[in-house]
Amino acid sequence: MKPRIPPPIVMLLAAALMWELHRRLPLAQWIAAPWNRLGVLPGALGIAIDAAALMSFRRARTSINPMVPSKATRLVTDGVFRMSRNPMYLGLLLLLIGWALWLGSASVWLVPPAFAGVITFAQIRPEERALGQLFGAQYLAYRRGVARWIGRRMVNSR
Repeated sequence: MKPRIPPPIVMLLAAALMWELHRRLPLAQWIAAPWNRLGVLPGALGIAIDAAALMSFRRARTSINPMVPSKATRLVTDGVFRMSRNPMYLGLLLLLIGWALWLGSASVWLVPPAFAGVITFAQIRPEERALGQLFGAQYLAYRRGVARWIGRRMVNSR
C-alpha cells in the first residue's frame, strides 16, 4: 500500500471530526473550563517534537516528504529519533490529544486512537518497508532499538 494522503492532512481531518463529534454528539463533558486549557500542554509538546524532527531531517539533508519515503538519502536516528521511530506522527497524535482535552467531551476520545491506527497502517508500515529496502541492516538495527511510537527497546546482547 502506498501512502495517499499527507499525514498532516489526516490529522486535520481527524481534528475536524473531533469538532463535529463535540458539537453534535458530545456524550458527556468530561473536562470543563478552566481545566480543558491543559490541552495546550500536549499540543505544545507535539509541536516541539515535530519541529525537532524537522530540524533533524534538515541537518541530515534528507527528504521530509512522507509521501515518498524512498527518496530518503540518510537514516536519521539522532535527536527525537532516539526515542521514537516516528516522532512526527507522535507529534501529530499529541496535537489531537491536546485538542481532545481542550474540547473536553467524551466522544472526541474515539478519534486519537483511530488516528494512530490509520497512520500506522496507511503511512508507517509502508515507510518501514521502504526504509528497510533503502537502509537494510542499519534500519533493522535501529528498528530493534527504538519503538515505533515512543520508547527505547531493550536489546538482547547475546
